[in-house]
Amino acid sequence: MPDVLKAPLVLEFPFTRSLGPVQSAFLTGLRERVVLGVRTDDGRTLVPPVEYDPVTAAELRDLVEVAPTGTVTTWAWNHRPRPGQPLGTPFAWVLVRLDGADTALLHALDAPGPDTVRTGLRVRIRWAEERTGAITDIACFEPYDGPAAEPTGHSGTFADPVTGIVTPARLDYTYTPGRAQSAHLQALAERRTVGERCPSCRKVYVPPRGACPTCGVATAEQVEVGPRGTVTTFCIVNIKARNLDIEVPYVYAHIALDGAGLALHGRIGGIPYDQVRMGLRVEPVWTEGARHPDHYRPTGEPDADYDTYKELL
Repeated sequence: MPDVLKAPLVLEFPFTRSLGPVQSAFLTGLRERVVLGVRTDDGRTLVPPVEYDPVTAAELRDLVEVAPTGTVTTWAWNHRPRPGQPLGTPFAWVLVRLDGADTALLHALDAPGPDTVRTGLRVRIRWAEERTGAITDIACFEPYDGPAAEPTGHSGTFADPVTGIVTPARLDYTYTPGRAQSAHLQALAERRTVGERCPSCRKVYVPPRGACPTCGVATAEQVEVGPRGTVTTFCIVNIKARNLDIEVPYVYAHIALDGAGLALHGRIGGIPYDQVRMGLRVEPVWTEGARHPDHYRPTGEPDADYDTYKELL
């Protein structure tokens, strides 16, 4: 039985957004150790604040300060914190209704153990030593047995307000392909492209999925396709990706390999980006030691007729 393939995968990108007046005031307030909510037309105070009433959709702009103390409304214990989470030791995720607020804020609670956490527990904010205008300016919550803190009476207007944030989004996991994709990857290491044919509709899927998504039946018959193929459609990339050593602009295309029943995607090289076109005949280019093609280049053949690939768009 072949070895089971597995590999660590990381999906990561920075999410950049500009802030309207409500979110700007909220995050700038955190930088200044002030917690602001927004008041609705019926008198409720929402923390964290939103620009529009979730019930009536009315625009909200009436900022109001709430206290840095509050009450846990519900919680869950995190036995094994992941990298990038608020605390490096086990902690509780909690929803905290701050004094003066009508809704709860999600954050971390630094507690000795799950037996010390309960609904109704009184807590207060532990501020980060360095604050920049982000939710992480609240380092965490901590148990608190004192009286409710009094708001400072801040108006919600700040000098040098925060107008935008960049939030990294990251998902890291270990991927294990199934039988069909393992065979496909092992063939790529030999510079061959192998798919599987559906016994019902007879389409050859590359990369194979182990089952036909149209017919819903298992696939097992392996079919070698390509290596040449046809560009069915493409896009021009003008934004440079971090850690990707490719100069922009460049082209990514859907390529229908000869004998395949659907197109896969790959980068087009060896031709100016503005000369890539539908129907262009291409072939893979391998680099030394690579387990997959680095890119596809023109073969020099005449362009494929549209009717030969129109069903693969």
